[in-house]
Amino acid sequence: MAATDNDESVDPAAVRRHRVLFRAIEKRRHPKLRRSDITVTDEAAVKRATKAAALGNAMEWYDFGIYSYLASTLGKVFFPSGSDTAQLLSSFATFAVAFLVRPVGGMVFGPLGDKVGRKRILSLTMIMMAVGTFAIGVIPSHATIGLWAPVLLIFFRLVQGFSTGGEYGGASTFIAEYAPDKRRGYFGSFLEFGTLAGYVGASGLVVLLNSVLGEDQMLHWGWRVPFLVAAPLGFIGLYLRLKLDETPAFQKLEGGQVKATEAADAVETSATADLGKIFTRYWRPLVLCLALVAAYNINDYMLLSYMPTYLSDELGYGTNHGLLILLIVMVVQMCLINWVGRLSDRFGRKPLLMTGMLGFFFLSVPSFLLIRQGNVVLIALGLLLMGLSLLTMLGTMSATLPALFPTQVRYGSLSVGYNLATSLFGGTTPLVITALISAYGTNLMPAYYATAAAVIGVVAVLCMRETANKPLAGSPPSVESEEEATELIQAQSPQPRF
Repeated sequence: MAATDNDESVDPAAVRRHRVLFRAIEKRRHPKLRRSDITVTDEAAVKRATKAAALGNAMEWYDFGIYSYLASTLGKVFFPSGSDTAQLLSSFATFAVAFLVRPVGGMVFGPLGDKVGRKRILSLTMIMMAVGTFAIGVIPSHATIGLWAPVLLIFFRLVQGFSTGGEYGGASTFIAEYAPDKRRGYFGSFLEFGTLAGYVGASGLVVLLNSVLGEDQMLHWGWRVPFLVAAPLGFIGLYLRLKLDETPAFQKLEGGQVKATEAADAVETSATADLGKIFTRYWRPLVLCLALVAAYNINDYMLLSYMPTYLSDELGYGTNHGLLILLIVMVVQMCLINWVGRLSDRFGRKPLLMTGMLGFFFLSVPSFLLIRQGNVVLIALGLLLMGLSLLTMLGTMSATLPALFPTQVRYGSLSVGYNLATSLFGGTTPLVITALISAYGTNLMPAYYATAAAVIGVVAVLCMRETANKPLAGSPPSVESEEEATELIQAQSPQPRF
């Protein structure tokens, strides 16, 4: 009788309403994909986008590489008074100045890239970078115009830094949003291939000039040549970028077509990017981005920017001596970096990043002990050990960082996080290491600094989620063919029960 009473107390209409509500909730949690939700990539377009983004990145690091490789020469040209150490510190301080405004550039260009499009902002940053670098090449020396020389140098370094604030975040976003999900690591690795190409071009040109010209000619006019080369490179990069279409993910977001992936449920696809939202709603991935970039860039700048100066000024090797060895290491990295990108697609971003962080943690001190021996083979071995550790991060980071943020704030969040970390830790690395060596009197200080950065990196990698072979947050799935799209839709269909 009790059972009958309980049955009669149930309102059938209420049950139906609850069932409808439950289905609606489940549908929102696991929305069904439609063919229009899935992006089928055009491989030719992906390659064009990758080429344009990588060339811009190559130019960025060419510009910064040139400055760091000519640090001693520029110190004598623009800061002639004082000791060699004072000149070097002044030169590296000016190098670091550009990084002070990078976060400002990221805060301006990043949100604009989320609102008006990636392509327009990347074209603008390319123009500003080319103008800033070319202008440095035509500044009169301190002997000609006195204090105005370092003032103009600092001003155009600020122009470089401001424009660079919108470059990496936009370029990595551009490639990530064009690439198919299962090959994002491979295509993303070309961005850092551009980084290495920029450094190789810079170091190769400096070695050539030092070999052909004497010290007096380098001080008089030879140092200008690498900066003047930036103008034609900038026009080539601008031409390639202007020929591209906007990324598929941004087009769908702009058209209100972004729908249904589980990653998109936690965000509002109609919301516009602004700094307040980035710092309040997305502070967790922002902190993770800061930690990853800090650990990565300290080691990046220490090895690729500061090391030639360390070898010549701290250990007394010839300028060309150190540059040539580092040039060989970077060429080896260029040959392997795309394979690292492929490995990250196959095994995941976290294993590759952790390998690099642990490599610097365990190998930094042994590598510098080898470098201090003075033997060419041992120097090359020490640099190669650190170079291979850095390679696993170089080939993986450009696919890792864009996946931390949803589409509507990706450019802005990544630009802010990347440039804050680079400003505080990356660009200051040569200056900090030079000051620490001077203060503590040990040329093993770079190894200790790199080891400390690796500890931060290990913790950051442990805290991040694996994103390989998954759609970008807030973006629809991206595949390479119609067959893959069909398989993806069929995979979510309910299986028949027997």
